[in-house]
Amino acid sequence: MKAHTKETQAAMTLKSSVDELMEGNQRFLNKQPIQRDLLDQIQDTAIGQYPFAAVLSCIDSRIPTEVIFDQGIGDIFNARIAGNFINEDILGSLEFACKLAGSKVIMVMGHTSCGAVKGACDHAKLGNLTQMLDKIMPAVDSIPTAEGEERNSSNKAFVNAVSAKNVEIAVAQIKEKSEVLNEMFDNGEIDIVGAMYDVSSGKVELL
Repeated sequence: MKAHTKETQAAMTLKSSVDELMEGNQRFLNKQPIQRDLLDQIQDTAIGQYPFAAVLSCIDSRIPTEVIFDQGIGDIFNARIAGNFINEDILGSLEFACKLAGSKVIMVMGHTSCGAVKGACDHAKLGNLTQMLDKIMPAVDSIPTAEGEERNSSNKAFVNAVSAKNVEIAVAQIKEKSEVLNEMFDNGEIDIVGAMYDVSSGKVELL
């Protein structure tokens, strides 16, 4: 399979772009990946790139983005940071991906058993990690728990609920903090979606 070209990228709609990610994940789960010659795709993309999507995900080693979405070289942009939160550098990267390079969809993808989220739930303190985890605290604080229920990493359901909320917050912040991306979204030029990846099954679900 050839890498995306300007023409194939332009032919994709917002819906087909999201569908391609989800269908790719299903191929991954079914052990039926598209056969690609990655070295050929290197040659295809040597003078230009036309990814149809940008995925903001965690740095977690269990989530190789191209693999779980069954995509090749030049198909998707990857922005990865522990806890998949938004900052100015991530926003600038996403603006480049969509406004300048033509991507049709931004997917913010959290995951179950996220170490960064666990650290935020536990109020971990360690060097630069401390200020980084502070960015996840709005999600931690917004998840209610029953009286006596643990609000730390020992509570798996709480951790995963915080992870999903953290994705929801990031999606909202993209629109709130980037005039470029918000205008593209309002004009129907891009879609911005949230998703969760299950590290125990490999399945991605849209939020």
